[in-house]
Amino acid sequence: MATRRHEGVRVAKEPGHERLGPQQRGEAWRRLGTEQFDLIVIGGGVVGAGTALDAATRGLRVALVEARDFASGTSSRSSKMFHGGLRYLEQLEFGLVAEALHERELAMSRLAPHLVKPLQFLFPLQHRLWERPYIAAGIMLYDTMGGAKSVPAQKHLTRAGALRMAPGLKRSALVGGIRYYDTVVDDARHTMTVARTAAHYGTVVRTSTQVVGFLHEADRVSGVRVRDSETGEVVAVRGHAVVNATGVWTDEIQSLSGERGRFRVRASKGVHIVVPRDRIVSESAIILRTETSVLFIIPWGRHWIIGTTDTDWNLDLAHPAATHADIDYLLRHVNKALVTPLTPDDIEGVYAGLRPLLAGESDETSKLSREHAVARVAPGLVAIAGGKYTTYRVMGADAVDAAAEDVPGRVAESVTDKVPLLGADGYFALVNQAQHVAERYGVHPYRVRHLLDRYGSLIHDVLAHAEGRPELLGPIDAAPNYLQVEVVYAADSEGALHVEDVLARRTRISIEYAHRGVDCARQTAELMAGVLGWNQATVDREVENYCARVEAEVRSQEQPDDLSADELRAAAPEARAEIVEPVE
Repeated sequence: MATRRHEGVRVAKEPGHERLGPQQRGEAWRRLGTEQFDLIVIGGGVVGAGTALDAATRGLRVALVEARDFASGTSSRSSKMFHGGLRYLEQLEFGLVAEALHERELAMSRLAPHLVKPLQFLFPLQHRLWERPYIAAGIMLYDTMGGAKSVPAQKHLTRAGALRMAPGLKRSALVGGIRYYDTVVDDARHTMTVARTAAHYGTVVRTSTQVVGFLHEADRVSGVRVRDSETGEVVAVRGHAVVNATGVWTDEIQSLSGERGRFRVRASKGVHIVVPRDRIVSESAIILRTETSVLFIIPWGRHWIIGTTDTDWNLDLAHPAATHADIDYLLRHVNKALVTPLTPDDIEGVYAGLRPLLAGESDETSKLSREHAVARVAPGLVAIAGGKYTTYRVMGADAVDAAAEDVPGRVAESVTDKVPLLGADGYFALVNQAQHVAERYGVHPYRVRHLLDRYGSLIHDVLAHAEGRPELLGPIDAAPNYLQVEVVYAADSEGALHVEDVLARRTRISIEYAHRGVDCARQTAELMAGVLGWNQATVDREVENYCARVEAEVRSQEQPDDLSADELRAAAPEARAEIVEPVE
């Protein structure tokens, strides 16, 4: 047993192991059907990827399968914050906040400094006398609960001082303010990087690989049957333990296993809108109170992300739809505080995501606990759900601890608090060397800094794809914030299989441009074609599918209610033609 574990680690250190491209995909399918794994993880969101990384770095043989794409569900549709959850202090969730703040510090300082960035916030105060000491006490607790920290402490501001920081706010909307710091993250890129890091340490990682059944031996779960979402091919994958980390699909997968679950998961829809940066004049992010929750205004490159809503959702889990009512709610609440009101014409992007909340704790989704739950629901099967994006690493460790009972031999303790994600090592030095890197590749230093904040020290791997093809160092025609080489790299090394994967998750073009990616879908498909071997018919089909998806989303956002919006969105074609939904 010890030798086998040692060999797994040795293989993991071979260079290029983390490259998720066409060749790796074929090899991964072969390995899924022929090898015995210690742990099979279902779900390519941040919790599933984190569980796979945790298990692999403990020396286990691990497989990670995802029906669609990395972060294609909840993990690409958050408020883009890697935070402790200031508002949870009011709900007395002290343990959750302290845990999340500790994880925030780890991510900024050691694990993912290229992806998780400090962000200045303004908390406008609306009431005299009582509110300042009340909020200040909460922020002071927030500042100190995480231990050592990489962000400055709070600073109190008069009304004039707060308005100098955020001139776009109405004078009547505040009596003063408090500046504090939190963090921002590109959630989809972070999740994909966690998965690639798991691959680097030996995990067999495969997207477009849907679990359609479970294997049983006597009274225990002994593996899964998976179906290739691209071809329909099916293979049996054997493992000592299986972890169900599928978020809002937890109940569906639990039912498929034939085992009775220990908890249920409830979906809460959160909608965000994206507007140009010049529509709100502010040098910091802003947090606003609403009647039931809070509203975040987050700087995002040349844009602001504004959200979120919090409503029950009982319809299509894969494609939650934003409605006209959701968008109107956000505009109405943010405009209460803005000098220049936003209009629907200002909106360049909209996205809707589902939070997996543990059911049965409250009738109001905004008050459901964000604590996570782990249960060994049957011999060989563990389920994990709930929690916050920020605590994915802790959730992954807890899931592996629970599964260890079914894994032969001793399982080592978790070490992921000491394992930087791909791109973290050397990042700080490269930031100081940005000018030299720019000169080496013939790109502007601004571009280098942008790439460093997306790829970290993998920047050389990305730009190497332009050797002999200097045109790839040019921008995407209709999305000039991104280089053409990034599309090639996404298909060659980041597991992107469809235009949607690139425009919605490897880049964020689908929410950052008013055309929502339609105007660059063909150029993207043609760049991917050279890597994935597509013919012209496939290129045309990819473009048509993506444009149909965008049209369905835009039309759904004009509907008055969830049911009519869902009908429109769900009618759009799937990029993965062989996906089975629902799985029965």
